Amino acid sequence: MSEQQSRSDDERRRRREDADRFAGTKDEDLPSREVTEGPDKAPHRAMFRAMGFDDEDLSSPIVGVPNPAADITPCNVHLDDVADAALDGIDAAGGMPIEFGTITISDAISMGTEGMKASLISREVIADSVELVSFGERMDALVTVAGCDKNLPGMMMAAIRTDLPSVFLYGGSIMPGQHDGRDVTIVQVFEGVGTYAQGDMDADELDDLERHACPGAGSCGGMFTANTMASLSEALGLAPLGSASPPAEDEERYAVAERAGELAMDCIENDRRPSDILSRESFENAIAAQTAMGGSTNAVLHLLALAAEADVGLSIEDFDEISRRTPKIANLQPGGSRVMNDLHEVGGVPVVLRRLLEADLLHGDAMTVTGRTLAEEIAELEASGALPDDDEIDADFLYTVDDPKEPEGAIKILDGNLAPDGSVLKVTGDDEFYHEGPARVFENEEDAMEYVQSGGIESGDVIVIRNEGPRGGPGMREMLGVTAAVVGAGHEDDVALLTDGRFSGGTRGPMIGHVAPESAVGGPIGLIEDGDHVTVDIPERDLTVDLSEAELAERRESWEAPEPPYEGGILAKYGRDFASAAEGAVTNPRLTRD
Repeated sequence: MSEQQSRSDDERRRRREDADRFAGTKDEDLPSREVTEGPDKAPHRAMFRAMGFDDEDLSSPIVGVPNPAADITPCNVHLDDVADAALDGIDAAGGMPIEFGTITISDAISMGTEGMKASLISREVIADSVELVSFGERMDALVTVAGCDKNLPGMMMAAIRTDLPSVFLYGGSIMPGQHDGRDVTIVQVFEGVGTYAQGDMDADELDDLERHACPGAGSCGGMFTANTMASLSEALGLAPLGSASPPAEDEERYAVAERAGELAMDCIENDRRPSDILSRESFENAIAAQTAMGGSTNAVLHLLALAAEADVGLSIEDFDEISRRTPKIANLQPGGSRVMNDLHEVGGVPVVLRRLLEADLLHGDAMTVTGRTLAEEIAELEASGALPDDDEIDADFLYTVDDPKEPEGAIKILDGNLAPDGSVLKVTGDDEFYHEGPARVFENEEDAMEYVQSGGIESGDVIVIRNEGPRGGPGMREMLGVTAAVVGAGHEDDVALLTDGRFSGGTRGPMIGHVAPESAVGGPIGLIEDGDHVTVDIPERDLTVDLSEAELAERRESWEAPEPPYEGGILAKYGRDFASAAEGAVTNPRLTRD
C-alpha cells in the first residue's frame, strides 16, 4: 500500500469518526437536525451553547414555547410563570425547550378607542410570528401559551399552519371580584358606565365597582371570548380535557402547564400533529360546545378561521344548523351570573362535553391531542376520579339536555336583505326576540357611543353602526363599550343594535354583529338611512330593512366606496388583506386568493 493511499484511508476514517461525533441521536425526521447535527453546524451549536444548552439538550427535540406575556393586561401578566412550568415539563420529558415571545393586545383596555382596531389584527400577527419563528429556527414541536382573547385563536392558527406536534396551553381566567355582596367581572364595570350616564349609579358606586372587579391575574372570568376559545380548544382536541378551567393563579394551572410540556414530547414520539386531530367532526364538536355553553360570538369568526387554515370545510350556516339541534345547558356570564371558576369547581368543561356526548350531540370518535378519542378521554377522566359522576353534580347554572336552559343553542345566524352573507347573534335573553323599529345610523362606534351616553336613545331604536368591518375599520372593532352602555341605560330588551363590526364575548342583549357583506365593500348595511324600518326576527333568523330590491339597487347606484381610513402602516396592510367576516376575516393569502 502506498503512503498516499494510507493517508487517504486515514482521512476517510477520521471523517467517519468525526461524522459519528457530530451526528447526534435525534430522529432523522426532526427539523431541528438542520441546526444541530453535523460538523458544518458547529457555529449553530456554538450559539445554543452561549445560551446554556449542553450536549444532552442538543441531542433532544427542540420544543418551542411561544409566550405572549406582557404587563399590558391581567390576562397575560402571569404567563411567564405558566410558560416556566411548561418548560419544566418539556425538560423533564427529555426535550430541549426554547421560549420565545410574541405580542398581545389588551382588548379590555383598547375597548372603545381607536386602538381596538388592532385587536383582530393581533390574531394574525401572532399566527404569523409563531409560524415564522418555528419555521426559521427549525422547531420540532410547540406548546402554545395564550391569555387574552386573540392570543388563543392566533396560537391555534400557528399550530395548524406549521403542523408541528403541538399542545395548546391556556393561561387561565381571573377570579371574580366582589361588589355589593355579589360576584362581578369587568363586564359589570362597562355596564356600570351606562348606568352612571343614565344617573342610576353614583360616582362612589362606580368607583367601588372599578376597584374590586378585577382582583388579580387571568383572563376575563365569564364565558367571554378567552374562556370560550379555551373551552373549545378541548372540544377541538387541541388541548387536554380539563385544561381550560383551572384559574390563572391556582396551583392546578401550573400542573396543567407542566403536563402540556410532557404531552408535547409524547406528540413528537408518536408523530401526532394538528392535521391528525382536526376534522369536520372536531369542528362540529366545538360548535356544539360553543352553543351549549353560551360562548362568545367571536368564536364564530375564529372557528371559521381555524377551519380554513386546516382545510376543513365549514360555513357560517353550519353554526346555525348545529345550534338549532343543540340545547343551551350552561348559564354563565354574560347571560347568567356564574363564571369559569364555578364551572371548574364542578368538573370543568368535560362536564358539559359528557352531557352532550351522552345525548349523541358530539362525535365521540374525534381524535384528541392525547392520542385518545374524545369519548376515551372522558372515560379516562371518570376512571381516574378527575370527573365526578353526573348525578353528584349540584350546580344551578348547569342543565341537562332533557331539561335545558333553552331548547336551542345560544348562537343564531341571521340573514335577509341586510345580511345576505349572514350575521351573528348570541342570545342571552329571550330566544323568541322580535323587534321592529327605526334605524339610527352611525358611521362609527364613537358617534354611536355619544348618542347612547347623551340620553338620546329611545325605546324601539335599531342602532346601526357601520364602517367597522374587517376592511372598513379596519380591524372589526369589538364594541363592548357601546353595547354595555345600552344595557346599562336600561334598554337591553327594547333596543336592537347591528353592526359590521364585532362584539366582546361579554356583550349581552339583542346585538347583531359580523353583518356581511360589510359597508366598506358595498354591503346593504352601507345603504341604510336614518328612519328606515328594520326588523330583527330571531325565530325566523331574519334581519331585514323594509326596502324593495329596486330601492336598494337605486341607493347602490349612488353609493361610493369610502376612502381607506389609513394610508400606510399595519392597519392599512391588514385593511387591504382581510377577507369577509363570513369567511373568518382571515389574511392568509392561500385562503383569500381568488
